[in-house]
Amino acid sequence: MIIKQLSVFLENKSGRLHEVSTILGQAGINMSAFSVADTSEFGILRLIVSDHEKAFRVLKENDFSVNLTDVVCLNCPNEPGSLARALQILSQHEVAIEYLYAFSVGNSANVVIKPDNLGKCISVLTEHQMELVKASDLYRI
Repeated sequence: MIIKQLSVFLENKSGRLHEVSTILGQAGINMSAFSVADTSEFGILRLIVSDHEKAFRVLKENDFSVNLTDVVCLNCPNEPGSLARALQILSQHEVAIEYLYAFSVGNSANVVIKPDNLGKCISVLTEHQMELVKASDLYRI
């Protein structure tokens, strides 16, 4: 249930995302999901890839600042209110969310969550019969 996410710190200048995607593509690494957050000086590219260990290594070899973070991925129906129900459950159990990003495929939506307490988040979602995506399944999307 725990998924390894890469966080890549990028200078806020043209071409940096292209550079990362080229390096990963040349290494045969597929990006399954990603999000970019930026400030005026830098951005953080968060991504789920097909081979996080290899991606970490090749990005480091190309002088990128990279971290690995544990996250969880919730699968819920792609319909109004589904995410709100899951977030209500987490809130009621005092699981804070540092950030999240989502993507939908047909009738289902995948929500990558970085909670303040990963173990508690997994336990609470599992107890409430929420569907968590296995890392091996997400890496193949």
